[in-house]
Amino acid sequence: MPDTPHVPASDEVAWLRLRVAELEELSARLRGAAAARDELAAAQLAARDAQIAALAAQVEELQRRLGKDSSTSSRPPSSDSPYTKKPQDRSLRGRSGRKPGKQPGARSSTLKQSPDPDGTVLCGPAACGCCGHDLTGEPVLGAPQKRQVFEASPPPPPTVTEYQVAAKECPECGEVSVGLAPAGVTGRVQYGPGVHAKAALAVCAHYLPVARAARLVAALTGVNVSAGFVAGIRGKAARLLGPFMDRVRELLPAAPVLYADETPARTAGKLHYVHVACTEFLTAMHTGDRTKEAIDAGGVLPGYAGTIVRDGYKGYEHLTGALHAWCGAHGLRDLAGLYRFDPDGQVWARSMADLLIDANAKAAAARNAGHASLDEAQLAHIRSWYRGAVAKGIADNQHKRTQVGKDGLRLARRFRDHEDMILRFAVDLAVGFTSNPAVIRSPARVHAGCVSRLRPVQRRMCLTGRLRTPGAGKSKDGSEEEVVRQLRQSHNRPGR
Repeated sequence: MPDTPHVPASDEVAWLRLRVAELEELSARLRGAAAARDELAAAQLAARDAQIAALAAQVEELQRRLGKDSSTSSRPPSSDSPYTKKPQDRSLRGRSGRKPGKQPGARSSTLKQSPDPDGTVLCGPAACGCCGHDLTGEPVLGAPQKRQVFEASPPPPPTVTEYQVAAKECPECGEVSVGLAPAGVTGRVQYGPGVHAKAALAVCAHYLPVARAARLVAALTGVNVSAGFVAGIRGKAARLLGPFMDRVRELLPAAPVLYADETPARTAGKLHYVHVACTEFLTAMHTGDRTKEAIDAGGVLPGYAGTIVRDGYKGYEHLTGALHAWCGAHGLRDLAGLYRFDPDGQVWARSMADLLIDANAKAAAARNAGHASLDEAQLAHIRSWYRGAVAKGIADNQHKRTQVGKDGLRLARRFRDHEDMILRFAVDLAVGFTSNPAVIRSPARVHAGCVSRLRPVQRRMCLTGRLRTPGAGKSKDGSEEEVVRQLRQSHNRPGR
């Protein structure tokens, strides 16, 4: 007979119902706590992921900054670490195809034998190499083999010229007349133009400190000059060059193309800039800050109506009367810095660099062939390639949130907005590809360290501008020293 189901008592059913309600409430609390824990864990993970992403972006940016050098930024070459191995593809310019060493047509300084040597020494054998017989007095067979040694002569003692200013009495009227010393001979003892020229050459043209320049002048000339005398040379040279620099500033605005640059230099514990405006034959420099007022202080660029080849600094934008051309070397440097750090994500930068290199080669070839401009087909190809690279740069970077992506987008937009200025060298063959003529003439590029006063730098600019003006920076014999000597002698002429 089957068992009948057990029917619990009413109090037991009530207890079970109460127990079930308690368990359901406990389960609800546990589910709520688990949900809160999951939300907290998700929030913590999200915050941690955001922190990791921020740190990764910071590390990426620091690595990018650490990887910059003079070829991918505005840093000077002296800031490059000597202990860091430089990548072989530092530049996106590619190989030129030229062999190392001197190029055809470059100036040569080969040492050649002199047809009239100062001395001759006969190096004949003293005895026979076979039997030992004395060969003294025996005739020389054939022409001897000539070997010449060029040696520097020791500095001669200085030449001292005494000017005796004499007085004479006229036998007719009894008036006493006193003679006149040559112009420029004013002191009881002084240095001549040659000593002034060598001191100016050392301290202004070769950027030697005054103490070292004084020692060098003494070693080469035999005249022991003081460091104070050498320090005063800069002011004397600057005063002599005043009329010359005024004439240069009059001629530069008439040039169809000017190259401009501003180079930082630390002076008197502060950052100043050396401003350069030049052509192939004329150079003018002055110092100041980086404002548009300082740029105009040189007296060359205000009102200029030609073409200014410069970098992308906005301080030149107020010069609205001139056409502007951006330096291609600066563009290649920015593209190289972007592409080197993210070659897969910044393919457009490589394409743009290839375009600039190719366009520059075509412009140089057309210029050498005597053409005034590239043909329309070449210009159309260049612009099509240019705009395609810009479009890819914007498309590849506009949704990226990394610093490299932001930099890539900013650079691509810069190339988009300034197409005419960047391609000016291809449209007008009179315009150079880079502003390097102005950059390499700035003495701040080679003067390291901090100068204690600004005045010596300003004075040095005058003589440096003269020496770096090719038509006036050399004498007929090619001597920079002779230029300074002529300046000194011209100042001593009567009537000056």
